Amino acid sequence: MKEHQRLSGLDDLDEDWYLAQSAGDRGARRGRGWTGQRGFAAAMMVMIGAFTVIEGLAGLLADGFYLVAPEAVLAFDLTGWGWVHTIVGVLVAGTGLALPSGAVWARAGTVVLLVLNAAAQLAFLAVSPLWSLIVIVLCVVVIWAVLVHDDEADG
Repeated sequence: MKEHQRLSGLDDLDEDWYLAQSAGDRGARRGRGWTGQRGFAAAMMVMIGAFTVIEGLAGLLADGFYLVAPEAVLAFDLTGWGWVHTIVGVLVAGTGLALPSGAVWARAGTVVLLVLNAAAQLAFLAVSPLWSLIVIVLCVVVIWAVLVHDDEADG
């Protein structure tokens, strides 16, 4: 009988209040999800940047590290690509460090830099196919992680 007395007040609950609370809980869960996605994207950006810097420095510091016919490399020689990879890698890692702030420029910069990095890796595919493919896939995953929750970033 006492259990029924405790449950008797449930009929008096305001349905709008309950729906608002449920929506708030969903919003909080979404916010935590975006924070997790943002953290993942930031960590991956730093890692992709480090991979790209290593790839660039390998081309700059070790002359015989990449062996390829000169006509297989697009636009630049291997030293030029070493500089491109090093500079892009530093920018990617730096943007990855700023991504957890949620700043619009960091999110936009992430997408732009990763598209540029993926394009550079695509041009470098003849030189280092497996490494380039891995970095391209990582770029696509991080772009997805940033863009899929872009509407929830500020809320």
